[in-house]
Amino acid sequence: MLAMLPFAMAPASVPAQTQSPIQGPSDGPDGDDDHITIGIGGLYAPAYHGADDYRFQPLPLVDVKWGRFFVNLQDGVGANLLDSEHVTIGVGLTPVGGYRAKDAPDGIGKLSLGLGGRGFVKLRQGGFEATLGATKIITGNTEGVIADASLAYPITASDKLMLIPSIGTTWGDRKHSNRYFGVTAAQSAASGLPQYRAGSGLIDAKAELAVVYRLTDRIGVMAMGGVSSLLGDAKDSPIVYHKTRPYGVFAVTYSF
Repeated sequence: MLAMLPFAMAPASVPAQTQSPIQGPSDGPDGDDDHITIGIGGLYAPAYHGADDYRFQPLPLVDVKWGRFFVNLQDGVGANLLDSEHVTIGVGLTPVGGYRAKDAPDGIGKLSLGLGGRGFVKLRQGGFEATLGATKIITGNTEGVIADASLAYPITASDKLMLIPSIGTTWGDRKHSNRYFGVTAAQSAASGLPQYRAGSGLIDAKAELAVVYRLTDRIGVMAMGGVSSLLGDAKDSPIVYHKTRPYGVFAVTYSF
């Protein structure tokens, strides 16, 4: 199984549940399932969902799987309750991004980083990997519940090169969508934007292509490009300047 490092909940500007691999065609350098991978990369993406400006962020990477224990940027820190050839079910604590005050329109203010409890199911069949997950936000200003679904199809082009096309979508409940995309009366007075309340529903849809190349048994490089488009109430928010935006990630990794 391919070791994956998604960028979903980490930097605030990454479209929710964006998934990107950081390893090559096998899990660890010796081909076993347990692995420890670290790396450094860069993210170029809108400063928040729908932002007018882009932001470049250095991105430290980590992907650890040791028995049932895992650490990565999508599922956070947690454990797999079931991990078989075709099904993985796990739970963890994961960061939930917001946005900085200087990135948001004047008068909107910041939405602070939070922490959420996440549960997920991953299904593998016929070369496809489907992921269904949900996160209940525990701390931070975003609040509420978000859910995600994605489908990937890793293609092993050679013993060193892998291509991974994927599609995905994110849903948010009313509390989360309104916190992220809404404009309160106080924010409206400060910013000049109209008041706005967002309801529950799909937040975005996205398509990505990741290219992973293993330079050596331990060193790899990864480049990923994607396009995300806001949906529903999210796309109609006064803080949204662009409904559809591309983004990209590049990373160099080392596997122990």
